[in-house]
Amino acid sequence: MKRVRRHILVRSPGKLFLAGEYAVLDGGAAAVAAVDRGVTCKVCAGDTLITPDGDTRFVEPALRAVKAPTRQYLFGHWNPTDLTGKPGFGGSASAVVAACAAGLAAQMVRFDPHCWDSLEETALRVHGEVQGSGSGMDVVACVRGGFNRYLDGRVDPLPCPPLIAIWSGSSAATGPRVQQYLGWSSSERRGFVADSDAILASWEENPVHCLEATRVRLESAMAAAGVDYRTPALDRIAQLARKHGGAAKPSGAGGGDVAVAVIPDPDDRQAFAEACSAEGLPPIAVQVVAGVDLD
Repeated sequence: MKRVRRHILVRSPGKLFLAGEYAVLDGGAAAVAAVDRGVTCKVCAGDTLITPDGDTRFVEPALRAVKAPTRQYLFGHWNPTDLTGKPGFGGSASAVVAACAAGLAAQMVRFDPHCWDSLEETALRVHGEVQGSGSGMDVVACVRGGFNRYLDGRVDPLPCPPLIAIWSGSSAATGPRVQQYLGWSSSERRGFVADSDAILASWEENPVHCLEATRVRLESAMAAAGVDYRTPALDRIAQLARKHGGAAKPSGAGGGDVAVAVIPDPDDRQAFAEACSAEGLPPIAVQVVAGVDLD
């Protein structure tokens, strides 16, 4: 007897920026990992749209954009944390991508790598219209998956050591920081982008050095641009990473949210996680995953 499928489950990953924040706004390279902290959407019979917090700002226009048919669209968190606050893994981008994929799947549109471009294009447009700022790299990472360097339309896979995300204890808004950066002089921004790209080019050779150098250059650039980037918690995470033989930096716009760390030695990595936890800076386990998919 033929099995009747009663629902579709979409999983869209979150993201971690390892390099290229702000520089990507001026055409610079970015290194972004898709991780298993994102958004799910269960599609089944019905006529309702449900999100965990009742906020439909991103998913409703995404469903409209792909002409999603009448169904029940039940959105949820993929691999949520139990932390107080909202660690920043690009949840709005993940939700838009999940909604676009769910709407296409509900139409029985074949979803495979050949439809990446149209899905990505739609999700970028919707997310940009609702959020109003940002590079769109979080959307691209959700669609493409993996750990990649993005530059001039190219997607180059990068080797990815084990990553640790650490919650700084407070959320931060991206939009105001982006606007502050864009108000910085164009000549200073060009110099920053050139430096950022040169540092990222060393990733394959030495990821720890690349991550540390990226943090240092970002801190100096954001200070010059007047962007509220550093916090005591983020500074402390970077100090602890250096103490344990690695490096850490804010992932994203800074001012809070999560940091990302690379600690090569497994024992040092465990000691770093324990040290962060002891100081009220909870580590968050993450795995690099493929892009949006259907179950």
